[in-house]
This record gives sequence, structure tokens and C-alpha cells, in this order.
Amino acid sequence: MADVERASDPTYILGHSERELARLRTQAALLEPVTRRYLQEAGITAGMRVLDVGSGAGDVALLAADLVGPAGEVVGTDAVATAVAAATRAAEERSLENVRFQQGNPAEMTFDAPFDAVVGRYFLPFQADPAAMLRGLARHLAPGGLLVFHEPDFSCVRSLPPAPLYDRACRWIIDTTRLSGQSWSFLDKVYPAFLQAELPAPTLRMQTFVANPSHARPWLWAVGDMVESILPAIERHRVATAAEVDVATLRERLLAEVTQRDCVVVGRSEIGIWTTVGQ
Repeated sequence: MADVERASDPTYILGHSERELARLRTQAALLEPVTRRYLQEAGITAGMRVLDVGSGAGDVALLAADLVGPAGEVVGTDAVATAVAAATRAAEERSLENVRFQQGNPAEMTFDAPFDAVVGRYFLPFQADPAAMLRGLARHLAPGGLLVFHEPDFSCVRSLPPAPLYDRACRWIIDTTRLSGQSWSFLDKVYPAFLQAELPAPTLRMQTFVANPSHARPWLWAVGDMVESILPAIERHRVATAAEVDVATLRERLLAEVTQRDCVVVGRSEIGIWTTVGQ
């Protein structure tokens, strides 16, 4: 019942509730190996000074802190105070002294020294103007600095043979995020955003989740978690009703369907994007 002509809403669709920050921590465990590989391939190494943007629960900043080591430094930023507080607690729990968090819009903030790299995960799709954000972030870099992002793309999502509930749940996510002005199929927007920002053309990588029923549970649970987080927007944009979603049983129904039909599920793709600025 999606109303595809409704006006988009630029408000961050996932929010920053305690439940959402917990979901981000769960998601981070799935994404950490991919993000680590992208950061390392892009050139994040020991001793660097790194700015993490859209830190959320702080997971990417903590990963960057591990990569730059004690001789390096990471500054994490988020626009929301509750996220900054949660990320700060996470760093304190790990007794990390090379990472700190600040509240604000990173494109508009000032810092006491330039950075060797700016990194972010699941950040650019939520910007009203990704190119303008990239231009603002690039000014924080020292000559030869890196811009490195890990972003989502849902354009390959499907099931083989078809699992109707799984396909429908993914469509709820795709339609709702698009109607909210925050499309999570970002691959087609990446290259134009960098060119519009007058930045060097980025290197691109993509990894896609594919699993049979024996290994699909983590991704199916992630789908259920995402649907639960955006359920108010799903209803607001008339994509589906709460009764249709039945979020309390959604995860179990997804797993039962994929298992009974012996499906291969193709999930979200993870896009790695990086470029060197001002060499």
C-alpha cells in the first residue's frame, strides 16, 4: 500500500533511542569485518589522526582507534547528545585514551588540527546534500588526506526461490527510506556526489550478504530490527500497517519461511568508498 508520491521527510528516520543505539551495536558486530577491511585498504594506519562522522554508538570510531593505535588519535562526532554520551561510555568501558567524542555537525565544526582521514559508516545517505557535506568534510583534511566511507545499498536484495515475506519486509525498508528522503540504495548516488563536490573520483568496493537457511538468521534478525526501528515511518508513509508487519513475530516468521522454502537470501550490499584529497 505504499504511496510513492508522498513528500519526503528529511528527519533522521532511525532516531537515537536507547533501543536504536543497541541495534547499532548489534549491527556493528556484523559489519565490523567489512568496515575494517575497507579502512585498511583505503590506507588507515597506525599513528593517523582520524575524524569519524555520524558516530552513533561509537563503533567505527573505536575500530579506527584500534587501527591507528596509541600513537594515533580519533575524534568522533554526532549531532545528537545521547549518541555522543553512549559513544563516550563505550570508549571509557574499553579504557581507550586515543578517542573522544564531540557533538555537532562535522561539516561546520572547527578542530585544533587537520586530520589525516575522515571516515564514516552509514552517514552520507542521511544527508540532505551529500556533495555539500563532502566538501565540508574535505576542508578538515591535511594535504593527501583520505575520505573513507562505508555505505549501504539495497538494490540487489532478493530471495531464490522467492520468499514473499522476506521480499516484502525488504520492500518496506526500501520504500520507507526512499519516501523519507534517505534512500539506502546509495551506489547510484556515490560517484555523482564526489564529482559534484569537486573531489577526486573515488575507489569503490562492494560486498553483498548471501546465505542459505543455515546461515541466514543474523541477516533476517537484522531485517526485523530495521523494520521495528522504522515502523512509525512505515505507517506514516502508508507503506504498511502495524498489523501487516506484526513486528513481534516478524523475525521468527522470516526464518521459518526461508527455512521451509529452502531459500537463498541476498541481503544488503556494503559499499566501500574512498579517495585522497589535495595531493
